[in-house]
Amino acid sequence: MEMTTKMRPLPLPLPLLFLTLLLSISLHLATVRSWKKDEFRNCNQTPFCHRARSRAPGSSSFSAHDVSISDGDLTATLRSPNSTSSSPLLLSLSAFQDGTLRLRILEDPSSSPLDPPRHRFQVPDVVLPDFLSKKLWLQRLTPEDGGSSSAVYLSDEYDAVLRHDPFEVFVRRRSTNRPVLSLNSHRLFDYEQLRKKEEGDDWEERFRGHTDTRPHGPQSITLDVSFFGSDFVTGIPEHATSLALKPTRGPGLDHSEPYRLFNLDVFEYLSESPFGLYGSIPLMISHGKAGNSAGFFWLNAAEMQIDVLGKGWDSETGLLLPSEQDRVDTLWMAEAGIVDAFFFVGPGPKDVVRQYTSVTGKPSMPPLFSTAYHQCRWNYRDEEDVENVDAKFDEHDIPYDVLWLDIEHTDGKRYFTWDSVLFPHPEEMQRKLAAKGRHMVTIVDPHIKRDDSFWLHKEATDKGYYVKDSGGRDYDGWCWPGSSSYLDMLNPEIRSWWGDKFSYDKYVGSTPSLYIWNDMNEPSVFNGPEVSMPRDALHYGGAEHRELHNAYGYYFHMATADGLLKRGNGNERPFVLSRAFFAGSQRYGAVWTGDNTADWDHLRVSVPMILTLGLTGMTFTGADVGGFFGNPEPELLVRWYQLGAYYPFFRAHAHQDTKRREPWLFGERNTKLIREAIHVRYTLLPYFYTLFREANTTGLPVARPLWMEFPSDEATFNNDEAFMVGSGILVQGIYSERAKHVSVYLPGNEAWYDLRTGTAYKGGKSHKLQVSEESVPAFQRAGTIIPRKDRFRRSSTQMVNDPYTLVIALNSSQAAEGELYVDDGKSFRFLQGAYTHRRFVFANGVLSSFNAAPSEPSNSEFSPGSIIERIILLGYSGGSKSALIEPGNQKVEIGLGPLRLGGDGGSSSVVTIRKPGVRISEDWTIKIL
Repeated sequence: MEMTTKMRPLPLPLPLLFLTLLLSISLHLATVRSWKKDEFRNCNQTPFCHRARSRAPGSSSFSAHDVSISDGDLTATLRSPNSTSSSPLLLSLSAFQDGTLRLRILEDPSSSPLDPPRHRFQVPDVVLPDFLSKKLWLQRLTPEDGGSSSAVYLSDEYDAVLRHDPFEVFVRRRSTNRPVLSLNSHRLFDYEQLRKKEEGDDWEERFRGHTDTRPHGPQSITLDVSFFGSDFVTGIPEHATSLALKPTRGPGLDHSEPYRLFNLDVFEYLSESPFGLYGSIPLMISHGKAGNSAGFFWLNAAEMQIDVLGKGWDSETGLLLPSEQDRVDTLWMAEAGIVDAFFFVGPGPKDVVRQYTSVTGKPSMPPLFSTAYHQCRWNYRDEEDVENVDAKFDEHDIPYDVLWLDIEHTDGKRYFTWDSVLFPHPEEMQRKLAAKGRHMVTIVDPHIKRDDSFWLHKEATDKGYYVKDSGGRDYDGWCWPGSSSYLDMLNPEIRSWWGDKFSYDKYVGSTPSLYIWNDMNEPSVFNGPEVSMPRDALHYGGAEHRELHNAYGYYFHMATADGLLKRGNGNERPFVLSRAFFAGSQRYGAVWTGDNTADWDHLRVSVPMILTLGLTGMTFTGADVGGFFGNPEPELLVRWYQLGAYYPFFRAHAHQDTKRREPWLFGERNTKLIREAIHVRYTLLPYFYTLFREANTTGLPVARPLWMEFPSDEATFNNDEAFMVGSGILVQGIYSERAKHVSVYLPGNEAWYDLRTGTAYKGGKSHKLQVSEESVPAFQRAGTIIPRKDRFRRSSTQMVNDPYTLVIALNSSQAAEGELYVDDGKSFRFLQGAYTHRRFVFANGVLSSFNAAPSEPSNSEFSPGSIIERIILLGYSGGSKSALIEPGNQKVEIGLGPLRLGGDGGSSSVVTIRKPGVRISEDWTIKIL
């Protein structure tokens, strides 16, 4: 959602009326023109960024002293004769299992010039307690280079090294003695220490009529980080840019901007822009032609600006030595906080993601219904509209699982309420949907309407639960309800209080089939600087908003998810969609890419945006299908559905000023194409759900860049128009109008099978394919087995007991393997072993089903009765007519059958084992005779 004139604020005194009108006019203008960069700060208008960028390599003079081992860490003090303060900094290096190094640098409170000392903000509740238990207690230092460096053990393959003067930290591979990651190799480290304000100091900052008082003065930190053996870097969402980050500084890039991490409510954002969007995850991943990856994560919730430094950035001539060609240098600039950085050594891209999610958490296991198709609009008008839309899906044989309600369903933008005229019977409305296995999502935003008759505002005011302004009063900003205040979600007590509000007696009209959407939680403040909360606003513990801004939405998401957990007495998995996010948000639900636009460029950029989020832990992500703003032409809408069916989070959404665009409104042919796209998703739900379980246990994303599966294939490095779904499916989008052909690169040495036709294509080359209006190109990788459900139902809930189809794509050795994970789809009983996890292996003409679950005895039984009704063999070279099932000594037929059921009737005929009838929960073999 974005700014609009349809705000209904409380009646205001006459002196405020003029201000209100001006605000209303500015909001109206925001809806009729595109994003303008001058409304947001650039680096030159951001003093800490401007200062950091002006420093030359070698300008840092910090050196390490008093290096020793203390409490299992390497510790040292950093001193610099050129620092803004003579106080030393405290450094510690900690090693953890699986090759993760943690570097912390902060001020020594005993040397603080402030009385009393002010402690810098350290981001809580992101690093897992379980990770901290994996610390390796360092025993000794190894002096090197004549005592000018100290090395410590990191893993069997890696050492961590602290160079004393000049100060530098790097991780090296022991076998080659070459660095993998380094910090301060170019001596750009700077740490603006807190100090007393002296006469003549002007710490205030001004931008577009807003003044930031900056009571504690400059406190920024700058780091240079280098990735060795790397061809490119990726990560640091959220930006609408290519997957491989482009250089922002260097020869020919004098006027470019750094990548910005500052959570902002941005309307109609531009593609190919380094401008920050709704969320921030300060994790960067490198990758190189040797197939190796590494990662750097800075746990800091203040604004960051990050430069990717082009070749020759540090050379007056732009000439480079050959040995430097495989290094990527970056510059990290943060407004506040401390250095709390993590080095991930990989060596592969999957290893880096596992290492990062071991620190910040694995993605939560979503309820099954949420992995299906969602229908949303700002706004479905009333209960009759909801009922009609629901009925039309059934009439047109289009499945869906969730219907969403935006802000207009509330009573005057008061969350946890219903408009009594438009939605007088909310429980009955939800029960009607639930009878078909469907669910509802309503919106709950962080701004609370300042209305003394509103029970939530009165209670929050009485308890002192709002964020304060710089003067200590409840902060008053403008959002959808007009005058609003914002809950201080940094405070655990307030998060707990908020969670209680989702109980059925508090959220009157809610039912167990109702779930939640958190929007505007950057937080968005219409009359604030850059449509955001002032940086000098005050939070729990005296923290300034500048110090935690990027994590505000994270804490709001956390509190809402915990509220749904409370509502279900800890037994039901929550589903909460959030727009803002930070490191660790993957533990609390899904996110989407925000307010995109109905054009081909935004369809195109959705893929690298989703891939980047997956690499940084956020696997349950998607983009608004069709584009939030504007009216898509039918061809664009169809292509978006065909691609969006493979997004991890699959939701259509639209602005209230757009034309209605439910799937049946564009003519019979387009309705059929959209129906088939949605059916593709429902057919593949068993595969997607299995991948979500893999993400939940390993951290690996559902949607993956090609190079994650083929890390040594350089042809994949710059390809972000195609992506992998798990390890078994490759999808290529169509991103241009009236396209006749598309080039698809299929990596690897094995074949790929078209999902629609079964046609085999050779791997390791690009194919120029004729474009079909029926689908986007999608292929199954040879050597994989993918589970499907081919019956068409109204919702995923109604598919639970349906039989399965296994699609076996054979490789050149006539072999393949795959997995299937099944649980009850809604509870946490899977944590006690209540699930079925099968591994399927086809080799030497035999298909075998094995238990892939841990061997430990389960405390809870789960034995689904579903069977396998078809087994499809792609690339099978034999001519057998039957197969033998054991146990049971039962023969079944092998013949030709359709690759796909239903559809347009044009499905290819493929080798099929008919009606084997084996249960998915049991061990068995099927031998081709």
